[in-house]
Amino acid sequence: MTSEELESIIAAGLACTHLEVMGDGRHWSAVIVSADFEGKRLIQRHQRVYATLGARMQTDEVHALSMKTFTPAEWAASPDQH
Repeated sequence: MTSEELESIIAAGLACTHLEVMGDGRHWSAVIVSADFEGKRLIQRHQRVYATLGARMQTDEVHALSMKTFTPAEWAASPDQH
């Protein structure tokens, strides 16, 4: 899987205002900004992203995914913003 493919999968299941995915084909990191994260705790945000990946997490197609998740307001105030 490529980073573009993983980005497309996440974007298809979650409305993102910003999405960056980097990785080596099995180990991934992502910066995800979505209004869907409003009012959600970190674990709930991560569960929402894992839900978009579905079976890909169980079949080891995506072996590991580290995430930074933000609401649009959090992203606007974040030093991680590029």
